[in-house]
Amino acid sequence: MKAMVVPSAKAGFVLEDRPVPEPGPGEVRIKVRACGVCHSDQVVKDGLWPGLKLPRVPGHEVVGEVDAVGRGVDRFPRGTRVGVGWHGGHDGTCPACQRGRFVHCEQGNITGVSRDGGYAEYLVIPAIAVARVPDGMPWAKAAPLLCAGVTTFNALRNSGARPGDLVAVQGLGGLGHLGVQYAREMGFHVVAISRGPEKEAFARELGASHYVDAAAEDAAARLQALGGANVILATAPEAHAISALVPGLGVDGCLLVVAAAFEPLAVGAIDLIMGSRRVQGWASGTAVDSTDAMAFAARAGIEPMIETFPLAKAEEAYARMMSGKARFRVVLEVG
Repeated sequence: MKAMVVPSAKAGFVLEDRPVPEPGPGEVRIKVRACGVCHSDQVVKDGLWPGLKLPRVPGHEVVGEVDAVGRGVDRFPRGTRVGVGWHGGHDGTCPACQRGRFVHCEQGNITGVSRDGGYAEYLVIPAIAVARVPDGMPWAKAAPLLCAGVTTFNALRNSGARPGDLVAVQGLGGLGHLGVQYAREMGFHVVAISRGPEKEAFARELGASHYVDAAAEDAAARLQALGGANVILATAPEAHAISALVPGLGVDGCLLVVAAAFEPLAVGAIDLIMGSRRVQGWASGTAVDSTDAMAFAARAGIEPMIETFPLAKAEEAYARMMSGKARFRVVLEVG
């Protein structure tokens, strides 16, 4: 099979011919049809993840068809449409797993980081990490839902917000443009926050009732004028921009952070105390969360906006994603 490999930290991708892997007990082999190129792939490309072992095949937004199964797997007949996200399996025995928090497993696998991922024609993964892709959903459109989609969907549905609540989405990029769509379909009163007046029409097209140009006005003050946000979903990794939104929360409001900014957030204690507000992070989700995110998207007509590249042009695809000039999500079409 063909596989795009990171041979060493900060090296270019290398196209290799490798043996097709065999699934072991409890594992599934997937014939990959598409794999999203996520900003988190940088932790492999640049060798940033603690304990990372290179060479490695990256990619954690993987969709395709079940090609073979190992002993003990009977839920996924050959040909089943499936996907795999960041969460690549868990041990089921650590304290986090015993509390049902599988995504925080102390020994958990990370697809494309701790084991080979989807920049390849075939992938072997534990069956427990496999989600179902809805019939009829295009492969390239499904792939980003395994990370950007499930992250925003799962964060919003666990935020405590109820239909009719004021929910703001900071950023209109790869995560944000999906977050606005999910928030709209969940029945929230949606505010989109970005920079530049030219983005207002796009924000409203996605389903936002209000648009705030953070370059031209105080976004937190605008949110307060609207009654204060029950939830602010932070999707753009700019620590200063995220921190500045805290005063825009209503009483008991939550700043829900899914954007991995490298700099620390600066939050005033008085802003938290006087409004009983909180700041919370949210990880992506497990296979069942990904299944739910894709099924919801299929029913509601939610779609990522993408650019596609063939597997052989993974270097170009990765550079396009890192440039920030891509059309929201970049996807490798593999099979």
